[in-house]
Amino acid sequence: MNKVVANAAAAIEGIESGMTLMLGGFGLCGIPENCIAALVELGVTNMTCISNNAGVDDFGLGLLLQKRQIKKMISSYVGENDEFERQMLSGELEVDLIPQGSLAERCRAGGAGIPAFFTPAGYGTEVGHGKEVRYFNGKPHILEHALTADFAIVKAWKGDTNGNLIYKGTARNFNPMMAMAGKITIAEVEELVQPGELDPNYIHTPGVFIQRIFQGEKYEKRIEQRTVRTK
Repeated sequence: MNKVVANAAAAIEGIESGMTLMLGGFGLCGIPENCIAALVELGVTNMTCISNNAGVDDFGLGLLLQKRQIKKMISSYVGENDEFERQMLSGELEVDLIPQGSLAERCRAGGAGIPAFFTPAGYGTEVGHGKEVRYFNGKPHILEHALTADFAIVKAWKGDTNGNLIYKGTARNFNPMMAMAGKITIAEVEELVQPGELDPNYIHTPGVFIQRIFQGEKYEKRIEQRTVRTK
């Protein structure tokens, strides 16, 4: 099976308005920059996006928010995105805010075939409203359901043509879990190599989870909050 596609435009073929997408990354770290730009160009709308946050106003998923292409965000953090905040508070955007650990585990559970799990996170808050509660070791836990998506889009440092992926540093955040939870998973990588060139001991996502892969280009890798020493 040939998984390699030419570019982001070819990788996102089949994504239609109204679909649910998972997009890896944390802040601006490890986000699939090329695919997000291609989605803006494609012009799909009414999307439900599952991502830790929505980037910033003029980068990452913020670009899709600007174009009103996202109907609902399932996230854990509004972050530095003023437009995300504005649309959420005005009611223009449906938002499901989830504790960060619960969001990660719901994605992981979706990829592992686990339909639901109990967690203490969110009990007694709005997060737990209306959810089933059970006690384990005398402590209340709420039922959370797994998350899956029509397409999962992830970003890796290196990948081979079989779809095996290695993430670098903190980009190994939501990407591995989301890579497992898409019906179709797209990987964009900084460097695409031949099978056998990656040390199998360091592969984070096995190629069995990846349906499409391509080598991205012109990564900006912006810093969300730049902090430097005074001279």
